[in-house]
Amino acid sequence: MAKQLDYHTIREIFTRFQASEAEPKGELDHVNAYTLVVAVALSAQATDKGVNKATAELFKIADTPQKMLDLGEEQLIEHIKTIGLYRNKAKNVIKLSRLLVEDYGGEVPNSRAALESLPGVGRKTANVVLNMWWHYPAQAVDTHIYRFGNRSGVCPGKDVVAVERAIEDHIPTDFQQHAHHWMILHGRYICTARKPKCNACHIRDLCQFEEKTP
Repeated sequence: MAKQLDYHTIREIFTRFQASEAEPKGELDHVNAYTLVVAVALSAQATDKGVNKATAELFKIADTPQKMLDLGEEQLIEHIKTIGLYRNKAKNVIKLSRLLVEDYGGEVPNSRAALESLPGVGRKTANVVLNMWWHYPAQAVDTHIYRFGNRSGVCPGKDVVAVERAIEDHIPTDFQQHAHHWMILHGRYICTARKPKCNACHIRDLCQFEEKTP
């Protein structure tokens, strides 16, 4: 674990991220808050590309909780069976859809606690939805951010909650809205797990990772 970088270094890192891509976007396809919740829940231990392929037709016919309930678990499985853990995920999607209809009038709530009360929705999923749909500066820490944060010193922490707190505490406020997207994309395509592309990294000179690749 790298030591926490100072304010000025972090500001320079995110200034460069912003210059490279001013408005980073999540890569999960969705049409409303509900389909975003479903897509993120399906993405656990799966790729965004794989989820998008599975939901392309699904969201055309089931883009609300009631429509998903009308579709039913077995038909849902047919759409998402290419995704890992699809049976358990299908059960959770049906359960959360029923809860949304019965307790929230078919609308997706916008508090973290309410979102986390939905089956299959954890803190990461809740933070993605709060950030992407309601533009709240919530930080969804995934494996890419955890790796990048600890390698670089931007947001080191022993677990995802500690990393989330480090993001909130140390990244300047004007970068908070897009912070997790910049870091996810950087971790996914540049600061990769096995062979990080340090030669293509535009923050190489600021990163504390000692085992940089040539």
